[in-house]
Amino acid sequence: MDTNTVFAQSISLKELGIENAKVRYQLSADELHAITLQSGQGVENSTGALAINTGEFTGRSPQDRFIVKDDITKNQVWWGNVNIPFEPEAFEKLYNKVTAFLSNKEVFVRDSYVCSDANYRLNVRVVTETAWSNLFCYNMFLRPEESELANFTPEWTVVCAPSFMADPAVDGTRQSNFAILDFTRKIALIGGTGYTGEMKKGIFSALNFILPVFKNTLPMHCSANVGEAGDTAIFFGLSGTGKTTLSADPERKLIGDDEHGWTNENTVFNFEGGCYAKVINLTEENEPDIFRAIKKGALLENVVFKAGTNEVDFDDVSITQNTRVSYPITHIDNVQPGLVGHNPKNIFFLTADSFGILPPISRLTPGQAAYHFISGYTAKVAGTEAGVTEPQPNFSACFGAPFMPLHPTRYAEMLSKKMKDAGVKVWLINTGWTGGPYGIGSRMKLKYTRAMITAALKGELDNVEYVDHKVFGLAKPQSCPNVPEEILNPRNTWEDKDLYDKKALELAQKFKANFAKFEEFANAEILAGAPITE
Repeated sequence: MDTNTVFAQSISLKELGIENAKVRYQLSADELHAITLQSGQGVENSTGALAINTGEFTGRSPQDRFIVKDDITKNQVWWGNVNIPFEPEAFEKLYNKVTAFLSNKEVFVRDSYVCSDANYRLNVRVVTETAWSNLFCYNMFLRPEESELANFTPEWTVVCAPSFMADPAVDGTRQSNFAILDFTRKIALIGGTGYTGEMKKGIFSALNFILPVFKNTLPMHCSANVGEAGDTAIFFGLSGTGKTTLSADPERKLIGDDEHGWTNENTVFNFEGGCYAKVINLTEENEPDIFRAIKKGALLENVVFKAGTNEVDFDDVSITQNTRVSYPITHIDNVQPGLVGHNPKNIFFLTADSFGILPPISRLTPGQAAYHFISGYTAKVAGTEAGVTEPQPNFSACFGAPFMPLHPTRYAEMLSKKMKDAGVKVWLINTGWTGGPYGIGSRMKLKYTRAMITAALKGELDNVEYVDHKVFGLAKPQSCPNVPEEILNPRNTWEDKDLYDKKALELAQKFKANFAKFEEFANAEILAGAPITE
């Protein structure tokens, strides 16, 4: 009898309220892969990865994410349409319904942890209805040594039941799906949705409360890597701006691609043990690390195969634009040992500006850095969502508003202090459009963006001439190695310069309108980082 079988017999889910379940404990990636194939819930692609369909939900459902309003959260959480309150009594009833639903069933249980820095480690037990959901957690959370399992004590529990449907009239949810955090019971409860990202982002949201409130550590929606000299770079950005792609640098070691903490000891640590990357339009040429990571052990979501084959058509968005793959970070070759970095020296804010206004690279003052961090700007392009026919601004505070339980200025103040204490340089990188807005201009070439970031990391932009943008006040370098000078000033790339000026003012007004809700909480230095609209 193997070790896992012995542990499974000793693991009881009774204290969670799950009775008489057939517990499949700590199964390997290969076992979970095989069970998914045998159950007909997935198929294998041409490179050996498992491909599944998450069902109705192919992305997160922010309007169905709740936080239980209790003694821990009631005076700390920034309540509103991002952090929606849920009553403790309603949670108790719904939780009991979910655990009754999972009782007498086969369930998959995984003990794992988050936070690669041992001083901040948080043990997590995951109970999932499906084998592939458990494989996702194997990939994405950190994996304890087998010797640690006998005495493993979970601090948080994730319960995920995709086929359980809530009754909104009875259960207090908005619709049949839900993702709820209870900080008193330390439970993330997910039902009615098979989208695996809800589990990952549930724990991320919990850490975004726990770390600043109890550990004086800044949680960040960012990627990070380390250079040969030991300098750490941090890349903030919303989905589709290039966090995963730009942090995968052959000359630097990857700490992680999405979620990190920045400690008082001036270290940066990964929350996770894997990567969860978009694969829309994926090519080996542009994103070799991600492309090659899609092999046995990886989990593809909502992709489509080329006709008559099991080869993925990465350009096919007939199910969703949000096609994804999860894989253990060990599928990447150039990884930082321990997933912890020291000595942060550069921060990059990534934005995909589909208006074509912002410079491809600019250096920010501390006030501008805080302003742009709180703004969290990127843009949606036409066609990405129903009804989007032209570029639309998308502001997401701290480059991750859906996952931030506290008021954005609390995170911004922590970031500002850390940036000043560590002497960090902050850069705004526009990975979006040049030569005009979406539909007229073209997307900034990835090789140029990489060249700009490399130049910043190597200190090659420290002594060049800078000119401030007339509207946004951003300092634009006038030269950069391996980048044509004409693209460094976005106005020069537009055929109609007057139209550029007009559109720049329009975008600046959108920034100011968005920031209005934060103004009363922002200090003078942050307010001075705003664009000029007169």
